[in-house]
Amino acid sequence: MDVGERNNWKNVNFNRPPAKVLENSKHELRRTQKRLMTPASYFSLESLVLMVGLTASMLILPLVLPPLPPPPFMLLLIPIGIMVLLVVLAFMPSSSKAKDVTCTFM
Repeated sequence: MDVGERNNWKNVNFNRPPAKVLENSKHELRRTQKRLMTPASYFSLESLVLMVGLTASMLILPLVLPPLPPPPFMLLLIPIGIMVLLVVLAFMPSSSKAKDVTCTFM
């Protein structure tokens, strides 16, 4: 790109738009900002009541209910078994078709 072409301002329009257009665009900008800036508009009243109710129940119910006995030992092994299965699947060699597909992207 030539320096003379970069500094060529002949085709650039520096005329300001009419005041009415500026006023309308400012009004539209304020309206969209007002719509975006209200955090209450993200949630409906029903969902807000539901979230407050769930939060209150999670805070109050553990204080009211009696402590539960520990689960059986076999039930505690289920998350460990799922983790072992996922690790085995992660390090398992893939089929040759999958290797061909992944090699084309790298």
